[in-house]
Amino acid sequence: MTFTRSAAGPRAVLLPGAGSDDEFVRAVFEGPLRSLGVPLITPGPGLPGEHVSALSEAAAAGPVLAGGISLGAHLAAAWTVKNPNRCIGLLLAMPAWTGRSADQPAAVAARSGAASVREVGLPETLDRACAGVDPWLAAELRRSWNRHGAALPEALDAAAATPAPSLADLSTITVATGVVACVDDPLHPLAVAMEWHRALPNSALGVTTLSALGADRESLGRATLLAYLRADRRR
Repeated sequence: MTFTRSAAGPRAVLLPGAGSDDEFVRAVFEGPLRSLGVPLITPGPGLPGEHVSALSEAAAAGPVLAGGISLGAHLAAAWTVKNPNRCIGLLLAMPAWTGRSADQPAAVAARSGAASVREVGLPETLDRACAGVDPWLAAELRRSWNRHGAALPEALDAAAATPAPSLADLSTITVATGVVACVDDPLHPLAVAMEWHRALPNSALGVTTLSALGADRESLGRATLLAYLRADRRR
C-alpha cells in the first residue's frame, strides 16, 4: 500500500483499551501515522459497543486502516471479520486474550478494578492500583480513570466480558496486519500476540517494552505500524 498525503488517502480508526481513552491512543499513534500522511480517528471513553459503532460510522465513508490497543485491538479485529471489505489493514497493539476472556490476567484486573470502585470508590481504587507501578503508568491510570468517572465500573466489566476473536476468526482476515506486544507486560502476554500472528494469514509480529512505552508513547505506535508495513510489503 502506498500512503499519500491527499485528503483522499487512507484514514486510520483506532480504538482505546479498557479504562483508557482517545488521548492515549493519540499519544501512541498520531505522530507515527502523521509521518505517513494518515489522519487518525479515535473515539473517547465509552462501552465496547459504542466504540465498534464509531468504527462502523467512520468506515461508512470508505475503507479504513483499523485497529487499537488491547480491547481496542480485539474489537477492531472482530469487526474486520464481519466487515472484510471495509478494512484495508489492521494495527493491533497488545492483544490481551483470544476468544472468551475467562480468567485471563487483563480480564481479571478489569473485573477487580470495577468491583473495587463500587466498594471503596475511585480515589481509593486508584491509590491501590498505582501502588508500586511505574510513575508514568500511575499517571496514565489516574488521568484516564478519572476521565471515565462514574462510568468506569461498567466500562471495565463490559471489557472483561467481551470476547476477542477466536483463532478461527483470525484465520479469515486477509488484510495486512501488524501485531505488537510489550515483552515485559504480564496483562498482555507476548504469547497471545504470537498466537494471533500465527493465526492471521498476512501478519508481521513486532515487540517493544513497557519501559520504552513509558519513555516514549510513540514507540508502541511505531512498532505496530512498522509490523504492518512489513506484512503489507509481502503481499
